[in-house]
Amino acid sequence: MQSQYKLRGSSASAIAADVEEAIRDGRLAPGTQLPTVRAVAAELGLSPTTVSAAYRTLRNRGFVSAHGRRGTQVSRRPPLTAGAFPVVPPGLRDLAYGNPDPALLPSLGAAFKRVSRGPRLYGEAKNHPELLRLAAAQLAADKIPTDSLAVFGGALDAIERVLQAWLRPGDRVAVEDPGYASIFDLLGALGLVPEPVGVDECGARPKEVERALGAGARAIILTPRAQNPTGAAFDRERVRALAGALAPSPDVLVIEDDHAGPVAGAPALTLSAVRTRWAVVRSVSKSLGPDLRLAITAGDPTTIARVEGRQHLGAGWVSHVLQGLVAALWADPATEKKLETAQRTYARRRDALVRALAERGLTAYGATGMNVWIPVPEEARAVNAMAAAGFAVRAGEPHRLRSPPAVRVTIATLRSKDAGRVADVLGAAFAPASLTAPA
Repeated sequence: MQSQYKLRGSSASAIAADVEEAIRDGRLAPGTQLPTVRAVAAELGLSPTTVSAAYRTLRNRGFVSAHGRRGTQVSRRPPLTAGAFPVVPPGLRDLAYGNPDPALLPSLGAAFKRVSRGPRLYGEAKNHPELLRLAAAQLAADKIPTDSLAVFGGALDAIERVLQAWLRPGDRVAVEDPGYASIFDLLGALGLVPEPVGVDECGARPKEVERALGAGARAIILTPRAQNPTGAAFDRERVRALAGALAPSPDVLVIEDDHAGPVAGAPALTLSAVRTRWAVVRSVSKSLGPDLRLAITAGDPTTIARVEGRQHLGAGWVSHVLQGLVAALWADPATEKKLETAQRTYARRRDALVRALAERGLTAYGATGMNVWIPVPEEARAVNAMAAAGFAVRAGEPHRLRSPPAVRVTIATLRSKDAGRVADVLGAAFAPASLTAPA
């Protein structure tokens, strides 16, 4: 798509600011092809060096991406807040947002009573000792090294910091496809280039990882369980195969995004013990609640030192009130029982939907986690059919780079009686023979 918009500005910073404003107000849509450097230079009477600098600034900020001979395009999802979070229409059941079931989250009341009410001051230890002790015990039980631990404000905060510790704009990062949409957005905002890696029911495919590394990927982001959106999870054979695929590239950074943690519905398996540069990020958002913006990160000493050093210069630390609250929840036996109940309930709801779809001849993926991924020939048709039946589901497009169309259904609050209704709607909308599996 070639834009009719005319770039303006007499300097590199002015051109970059003008393009950013045009993206923000909708005059430049995602995917729009920008004119060549030479064409802009001739139009504005500037040197190609000045225009190249403007384009480089826009790439570094994630607003545009370079595609070699195909030129420069506006990023598919530039890092702007406008329109980032579509609202579920009134009257529809929300099966789109990926939230946990509030009824399956631990109560915060008792935990608040156990949080220290003393003030925390500059110069004190930035990480809560009891939180670190409990986190180390959990990670060690999963055979994840715990010599170096850090605390960040959620999984994406941790992943962003780890990426910035090692990579620079223009570097390639191998990512699961289909994968977590916010990871794609984050890479764009950092000026990093995603290199798609296909997945199956056991996660990233080793041959695809080898191909991505051959294409120059300097880092890879993997989901060991509850992969979003497909629900894939590592088994031991896949861990061995991925370790083999990564072995010839010891300097490639490996990030494991264990976002669902104890409610994933599968054990935590890891590649971390055999890597030089690595980080395992374990968030509490799905298990304890999205508003508890906290993620424990284990990693190699250099990575953790770098990310904590950068944290020190910015936020400084995660609030000790928040850290103490998570520690209190983890220390409470009632929380463990609640998480076990949540894991069983999510498994039952996933299985009910996958089974109902299979009974109607439809293929679906959702072995772990809170989502079921359903391949369809036309995403818009599926989303509209579900909306007409009273359900909001998510089109797969934000989760896809090269993989085929699908829709994502969050099962966290989906009662068994509704699984048949969802399957009926999709079964009526599409002929089973036309459905395809993820690439």
